[in-house]
Amino acid sequence: MATEPIPAEDALAVHGAEAAGPGMPQLDVSSFPNQIFWLIVTLGVIYFVLSRFALPRIGAVLAERAGTITNDIAAAEELRHRAREAETAYDKALADARAEANRIVAETKAQIQADLDAEMEKADAQIAAKTAESQKAIDEIRESSARNVSEVARDVAREIVAAFGAEADAAKVDAAVDAKLGERA
Repeated sequence: MATEPIPAEDALAVHGAEAAGPGMPQLDVSSFPNQIFWLIVTLGVIYFVLSRFALPRIGAVLAERAGTITNDIAAAEELRHRAREAETAYDKALADARAEANRIVAETKAQIQADLDAEMEKADAQIAAKTAESQKAIDEIRESSARNVSEVARDVAREIVAAFGAEADAAKVDAAVDAKLGERA
């Protein structure tokens, strides 16, 4: 069977009849009581499911998370407190170590100074002994050189007198040399 085309006027009448129909069933006032009943039933079922199953689970998860967060914060506070105690102990140990090091340095300096003073006293004593020995040797050299100068002067004076052709009196030459040497001293 072949369908015949519908004339344009009839097509408008068909569409117009559809448009004049009841429209959307949700907006049909005659079905409002039925719709309200099922709306209340559906909301009641949703409320029942949420209040008995979903919300307690969500509440338990939230309570568990809150407990975990509280425990973590308490643990962090405890760790922070321990870190502060450790830092305080470290600072005290560092200060004690510095004080001990300063005490050891002071003791070592005192010991070194005492050793140095003792060595300086020994060196001063040795220098004083060497100086006394040297002074004694110098005094002996002066005495012997004075004697030698006196003898040489006497010998030279005798030779000079002999060179002039006179005979030298040993006592007069000695007295003259002693007088000249005594003037210089």
